[in-house]
Amino acid sequence: MRQQPHYRSPKLLIVYASYGDGHIQAAKALQEAYSNLGHDKQQIVMYDLMAEAHPWINEMTRLFYQKSYTHLPYLYGWMYDITKPMKHDSLFGSWLHSFGKQKIRQILLAENPDAVVYTFPLFAPQRLQQRGSRIPSYVVMTDFDLHCRWVHPGIDRYYVATSELQADLKRLGIHHNHITVSGIPLKKGFQAGAQPNHTLFAKHGLQPGKPVVLIMGGAQGVLPHITEMCACLLRRSSDVQIALVCGRNHELKAAIDAAYGHGSLQPRLRTFGYVNEMHELMALADCLVTKPGGITLAEAIAAELPPFIYRPVPGQEKRNALFLQSKGAAFVANDLDMLMDEMLDLLHDPLRLMNIRLNIRKLQPKGAPSTGTNTAAEAIILDIVSNLRIINHATHL
Repeated sequence: MRQQPHYRSPKLLIVYASYGDGHIQAAKALQEAYSNLGHDKQQIVMYDLMAEAHPWINEMTRLFYQKSYTHLPYLYGWMYDITKPMKHDSLFGSWLHSFGKQKIRQILLAENPDAVVYTFPLFAPQRLQQRGSRIPSYVVMTDFDLHCRWVHPGIDRYYVATSELQADLKRLGIHHNHITVSGIPLKKGFQAGAQPNHTLFAKHGLQPGKPVVLIMGGAQGVLPHITEMCACLLRRSSDVQIALVCGRNHELKAAIDAAYGHGSLQPRLRTFGYVNEMHELMALADCLVTKPGGITLAEAIAAELPPFIYRPVPGQEKRNALFLQSKGAAFVANDLDMLMDEMLDLLHDPLRLMNIRLNIRKLQPKGAPSTGTNTAAEAIILDIVSNLRIINHATHL
């Protein structure tokens, strides 16, 4: 049990968005870490700013995001790339950051926070003035690629996943004192690092001693060719087990269950809906097939689980994938046969598997779960609280 602090817990306003699961997952991880560190959980308030400020626009843009992301991926990728160098004060950048401006002012007056933490780059309050002083603002980036929409002069500190992102920000003129390589915040389960054992295997219907391939369908659209992927793995290997996480895609789970009889006809294939204990499945798995969202890849890094990325969508996910591949920490394939060959070769080559895990370990920031110290989420909260105490002390001198 952590000792309760002897000072007032600062009030943090966490601003996120519901374009994909990553931004809200990061926000929830920070909320959880704040409470775990002994602070009053009532002092954390969270707002989906676009949903609060412009409900109709939020729904329409989320629908456009999902459809373009799934059905028109190259359009999404083109939009991402063309706006990547966008400055905050450009015509388009200023327009984007104007959304929610009036709402955030109302929230600031109502909540009176000590600081604002963003897990999505919607920086409506370009000047956070309250009580005659500026409210500190912090950014928690949720990808391995830098889009300039994250960069804004009103930000006091950036928390990023890698030293490469730190260097990118410095090249844009951000002082190194305003950048912290923290890693991407994950929920508490990844701190302890669940250890594979017979009880855990039995809990999830898997057999110890046989390779496990974890396949994640994806929150925004379905990972391509999942049915063919499962059939090919089962056909080409007699011992590989598949844990297929369908999330909230009930149609996918029903279709796979109908084809394979809920595991009774094919006991080497287990299907799951939405999973809260993802850290447990990652601990049991030998490799992961996934869409390369920042949170999922950060979870794989924490679990030292080799990710295989199939046909990444242009935009931040493809750039995430290519970054990990450049570090020897992931495999990217656009061909299903190539994906299967690489995966089965890795699963049956212990030395190669050990080497890629060593490469993955190099991507873990200081204080990563495997070191037994603070998680990224706790490190971020500790740094923010410490910074706020320094600011508070300075204002009272």
